Amino acid sequence: MLGHTKKPPIELRFIGPPENREKAINALQALGFADVSGLIPAGELFEDFKEDSLPGLALLGARTKEGVTQKQLSELTGISQAHISEMENHKRTIGKKRARILGKALKISYKVFL
Repeated sequence: MLGHTKKPPIELRFIGPPENREKAINALQALGFADVSGLIPAGELFEDFKEDSLPGLALLGARTKEGVTQKQLSELTGISQAHISEMENHKRTIGKKRARILGKALKISYKVFL
């Protein structure tokens, strides 16, 4: 059986001279790291938030960003409008095959839907 392939983000904490803090932040940002110390986890903002709702929220967000209705997305992808609604409302999983189709139609990486 294949193991879990998604890699969790790396969290770094440093102890050092305060005068070098800005240099360290700039160096890490140049490597692709982001300072998320001011962000609030979604679970703290939304009481009913669940991790398994992320793919549906990503689909809704990507569809909204592109200005596409569920019906239009259905016509673009061949996935029924009812199934798109169920995916957005966390009643149906997206799956890799559908994720690839949706990603192509919405001009976004399919991985956000997995």
